[in-house]
Amino acid sequence: MPELPEVETTRLGLLPHILGRRIEKVLVRERRLRWPIPPDIEQQLAGCTVQDARRLGKYLLLDCDKGSLLLHLGMSGRLRMVPASQMYGKHDHVDIVLDNEMTMRFTDPRRFGAFLWAGDDPLAHPLLTGLGLEPLDESLSGAWLYGSTRGAKVAIKLWLMDSKRITGIGNIYANEALFRAGIHPLRPAGRIALLRFGRLAAAIQDTLRSAIEAGGSTLRDFVDANGKPGYFQQQYCVYSRAGLPCLVCGTHIKLVRQSGRATYFCPACQR
Repeated sequence: MPELPEVETTRLGLLPHILGRRIEKVLVRERRLRWPIPPDIEQQLAGCTVQDARRLGKYLLLDCDKGSLLLHLGMSGRLRMVPASQMYGKHDHVDIVLDNEMTMRFTDPRRFGAFLWAGDDPLAHPLLTGLGLEPLDESLSGAWLYGSTRGAKVAIKLWLMDSKRITGIGNIYANEALFRAGIHPLRPAGRIALLRFGRLAAAIQDTLRSAIEAGGSTLRDFVDANGKPGYFQQQYCVYSRAGLPCLVCGTHIKLVRQSGRATYFCPACQR
């Protein structure tokens, strides 16, 4: 599933191709996504000029002079720039054709993504109003984490992945950040000291920034807006390394399940 670094990598790849461009037309081939594509989306977008592309957690906002398009890549979605003349494939559900003979193509084999019109006040959209703190925001600090978790009995990894608290920290990067901070993923969030939360805040942001610089992680068929794969998986310390020796101490990496999600950790380095 594309997580925050993959979405940010996609956004950065789109920007040079779409800023200031006029949308000539929109071609919708399949409306049955997780939320059905609105029947008037073609009319809403046609003739708009793209002013910006923003990310909120794992959501993308394509800001136009008439309003904003709200996008989510779901479990298997991709946004790529292709020549307008390039033939579409089976899972290429939407084309946004620009005035530079290029097309922003939305591909989603499992159809769990979103392609919605958010109007002129996108932050009021129901999918965005309940989002928590942006993890790359300067407000994310050890003090904020400590104050927000007092009394919380839920495991710290599950707490980090709750988008109503912090938006966009997915499974891969929660595993990696907790390893970097030396915190056991099963430890109750309310029983972690302030000093350790300081290390965790830094680890979250360092992990996400490193992943963005590496172009995200390529799991299954993720590629960025220009068709390039991500390489952060080559830097994994614990994720998907069950049974292999820890890169720090040599202890075998363990795997457990939390709410159906795979959790990887070093039982020696993480306490």
